[in-house]
Amino acid sequence: MLRDITLGQYYQTESVIHRLDPRVKLGGTLLYIVSLFVFNHFLGYIVAAVFLGIVIRLSHVPFRFMVKGMKAILFLMLITVGFNLFLTPGEVLVRFWIFKITKEGLKLAVNMAIRLVMLVIGSSVMTLTTTPNNLTDGMEKMLRPLRVLRVPVHEVAMMMSIALRFIPILMEETDKIMKAQIARGADFESGNILQRARAMVPLLVPLFISAFRRANDLAMAMEARCYRGGDGRTKMKPLVYHKRDGAAYLCILLYLAAGIAAGNLGRALGL
Repeated sequence: MLRDITLGQYYQTESVIHRLDPRVKLGGTLLYIVSLFVFNHFLGYIVAAVFLGIVIRLSHVPFRFMVKGMKAILFLMLITVGFNLFLTPGEVLVRFWIFKITKEGLKLAVNMAIRLVMLVIGSSVMTLTTTPNNLTDGMEKMLRPLRVLRVPVHEVAMMMSIALRFIPILMEETDKIMKAQIARGADFESGNILQRARAMVPLLVPLFISAFRRANDLAMAMEARCYRGGDGRTKMKPLVYHKRDGAAYLCILLYLAAGIAAGNLGRALGL
């Protein structure tokens, strides 16, 4: 399952989505996530799914590679759906033992599941089609107005990019340590919750040591290259908007308008 986490990975290929400015992809992803919570009708979700499918198709990233990342959050999604399904008051549809499924809970659980699936896949599109360097530059450009409030924009963007980039590295390291511990007789599957938590100690200790070692190596490498923050630094490849970026912004606005119109139409028709 650890190898199924795609967040933070970059998929190297040639596509129009890869060539877009990172600011477009960051802003588009943010607007897409917001739209998933603004659209509260199934017609709006259909528009969001079609838009996401078109973007995935244009990115040339295999769909199975993106869906693979859903396995890592399956347990979290089941918990979220379960809480909404059984703990939401309303008109009772099914009752068994101490549990009851209400009409409002069923609707809320389905909406939450759809939102989580498209949210994770939509976020994966951004990280899979954007290099860490471009992601850092895009974050820095978008957060630049905060410099008026003396916010260290460059440092914040750098930390966020490094944290995102370390996710697949740490997952790979965890997988290696777990396999090494299993080869030495460790058992991470059997026993109750407390026994499983206790069995994770031999895994967490070397993982934390490895993470601190990597962080120290990265700090020394940045120090050796005379890194002193963002003040006075220049870009070898400065971000410049092109016509395709303007077209992408227009497509995002058309998507938002189509989703809102579809939701209003569905409510007007009583669907």
